[in-house]
Amino acid sequence: MVDQPHIPVLLAPILAHLSPISGRWLDGTLGAGGYARALLDAGADELIGVDRDPLALTLAQDWGAAYGPRLRLVAGNFAELDQHAGGPLDGVVLDLGVSSMQLDLPERGFSFTRDGPLDMRMSQEGPSASDIVNRADEGDLADILYHYGEERASRRIARAIVRARSEAPVESTAHLASLISACLPRAKPGQSHPATRSFQALRIAVNSEFQALVDGLEAAERALAPGGKLAVVSFHSLEDRVVKRFLTARAGQGGRANRFAPETPQDSPRFRLIEKRGIAADDAEVARNPRARSARLRLAERLDTPAGPVDRRALGLPALALHSRQ
Repeated sequence: MVDQPHIPVLLAPILAHLSPISGRWLDGTLGAGGYARALLDAGADELIGVDRDPLALTLAQDWGAAYGPRLRLVAGNFAELDQHAGGPLDGVVLDLGVSSMQLDLPERGFSFTRDGPLDMRMSQEGPSASDIVNRADEGDLADILYHYGEERASRRIARAIVRARSEAPVESTAHLASLISACLPRAKPGQSHPATRSFQALRIAVNSEFQALVDGLEAAERALAPGGKLAVVSFHSLEDRVVKRFLTARAGQGGRANRFAPETPQDSPRFRLIEKRGIAADDAEVARNPRARSARLRLAERLDTPAGPVDRRALGLPALALHSRQ
């Protein structure tokens, strides 16, 4: 069972900046339904709730009944949200990463603080984190931890995993977390758990999250009607960098990724930035919901310029995601 209700992060600024809410909206990461319910209550005529996690859709059968035909549930990936929409949209909301609902279930294997099988599959299909940990060679493991988790001790951790699995498979979250913790200094008060970055990296690899993110942003551009709004909440710097660069480039403000890089050619703007800087949670929200501490919200409005191709090399994708296309 889920320990506590999911609290939607940065909901107040989403509603404040995107009001008035009306027309057809799509929540591409339905989860426990916090954003979907708020958008419907705020005036959305129709809400399409998309999620690849079967649990989210099962739970929505209960709370969604009150909204009748205004809520349409779709089993799928937000990477294909334009296909799920079935027509032009007035708004799209994406809450990236793992949800509290998933973290609270030990059997899903997302949390290093709750012992369970090493799974991490959002769709509950395909290769799991256990498959990667026990089958990938040492170099590939190190690359995943470094590029998707920014783990500087990636080679040391990969070596420890390979050594451990030669004696017995690494099949639980507690076992993996203990292996990682033994490779790193003890966390000081206020610091994150030593396994945080490695678990993030494995989750991203298992769920092809960067491929889905860029595909989803492109799909939102195709699906949104002129004047339609896009809200994206991210929870780590790698995600936020991609969202920021995508929206900046699509607003005709690409410039340079850094001062040494060549200037990116500018196309006609497809979006208008509603806020030029990412919006962070205020102290009151962080006190109510610690998950909001790392969250960043980026908002944009669709213009009437036709959608077009995106140069993925300019988005700041991790090298592993860019080269492998996951």
